[in-house]
Amino acid sequence: MSEREVMSWDDLGLGGRELAQAVYDDGYRPDMVLGIARGGLLVAGAIGYALGVKNTFTMNVEFYTGIDERLEVPMILPPVPDLVDFADFKVLVADDVADTGATLKLVQEFCEGKVAEVRCAVLYEKPRSVVRCEYVWRRTDRWITFPWSAEEAILQGVSHTF
Repeated sequence: MSEREVMSWDDLGLGGRELAQAVYDDGYRPDMVLGIARGGLLVAGAIGYALGVKNTFTMNVEFYTGIDERLEVPMILPPVPDLVDFADFKVLVADDVADTGATLKLVQEFCEGKVAEVRCAVLYEKPRSVVRCEYVWRRTDRWITFPWSAEEAILQGVSHTF
C-alpha cells in the first residue's frame, strides 16, 4: 500500500469551509445538506454552518468494514430518510471521501425523482470513483487516515446488524 494521506482536525475545518466557499462561488444554493454517516456527518455539519443551511439530514450507508475492506455493494441502513415533499429542494450530499464512488452513487440514485437537484461535496476524491463530485477539496489515490478514525474504537466487538 502506498503512503497514507493524513488529515488533521484543522484540515476538517479548512476543508469544510473551502468546500462551502466553492459551492457558494458556483452559485449553487442547497436547501438541504445530506450527510452520509458516518464520515460525512462532520463534513455536512461544517458545510451546513458555513453556508447557513440549517436543514440537514443524515443517511447511513454501510460499505467499508475495515481498511480497504468492504461489502460487495453498499447498503442503506435504517432509519431511511423520507424525502416526501422535497420535490423542489436542491440537495448537497456531503461525505468524507469518494473512493469507489459506490456509496455516493447509491445516495444519488435514492434521491432521483424525489428532489429537484443533487450535487456532491467531498473532502477527498480518488481517481477510481465512479462519481465525479461537483465539489472536491483534495484528490488523492492514497488511503486516507481521518482524525475521527485514526485510533481504535473505544467500544470494541459490538455490532448492530439491521
